[in-house]
Amino acid sequence: MPEPQAGADSPHLDDEQREQAADHASPHPLVIHEVVREEGETAMERTASALMWSALAAGLSMGFSFLVQAILQSALPESSWRHLISSLGYTIGFVFVILGRQQLFTESTLTAVLPVLTRRDRQTVGKTLRLWAIVLFFNLVGTTIFAALLQFKGVFGPEVMAALADVAHAPFSAGFGVTLVRAVFAGWLIALMVWLLPSARSARVLTILLVTYTVGLSKLTHVIASSAEAAFAVMSDAASIGEYFGVFLLPTLIGNMIGGISMVAIVNHAAIAPEIQDSQRGS
Repeated sequence: MPEPQAGADSPHLDDEQREQAADHASPHPLVIHEVVREEGETAMERTASALMWSALAAGLSMGFSFLVQAILQSALPESSWRHLISSLGYTIGFVFVILGRQQLFTESTLTAVLPVLTRRDRQTVGKTLRLWAIVLFFNLVGTTIFAALLQFKGVFGPEVMAALADVAHAPFSAGFGVTLVRAVFAGWLIALMVWLLPSARSARVLTILLVTYTVGLSKLTHVIASSAEAAFAVMSDAASIGEYFGVFLLPTLIGNMIGGISMVAIVNHAAIAPEIQDSQRGS
């Protein structure tokens, strides 16, 4: 049964005031579900070339999370609260990517899964796997290019370079199991952010900042944001290629997908599924 609009039955409001009340009401969960699902459908219908360039741009943009975090860290004294401030830099790449409508892999663990859960056919599954493969690969290419650009001597001062090297150790700071669990939380939060954005309206930027700041502050592992750090460590000989794939990439990828798909996509879809079935039967 559809949820009544705010002020729709109020005897104290005229038609214009009822419209104003409806405009300020929170969207119905079914509306949020359809907005997010449509984003996934649109992404899956894009050409491979369009996905490639959008994902590459997103990977490059995400590199700024690594850079700005290191710049802030280099400007702060060593203290127990330094991480509280430097983590603000972690949010920058996400703001660029989301407001710029660039294709980020962890967003698609929600947007591309909802069409699969709704349609439940092989064709949609195939489109989702195609989307994930292209976007993940070129996101990682973008972050690797960004990490390579940071290797040029003299572009940034020695304090920033030292901070970059320090931040770059983070993806390798734990074993497989701990990294995987951290990544579950990160994937959960990023997918939750995507779910929140349709109802955030003018608070979109604040929503992005709050959620991604939580990820950075908690030192959770994100397969794209952290890949710039991991690639920098490999290029600086602080980590090996084997560690990049085995210690960072594999557990982080698995964890982000578990967090995004199971914790948000499946749970939120399950809450809406009875209403979707009712609307299909009524149409």
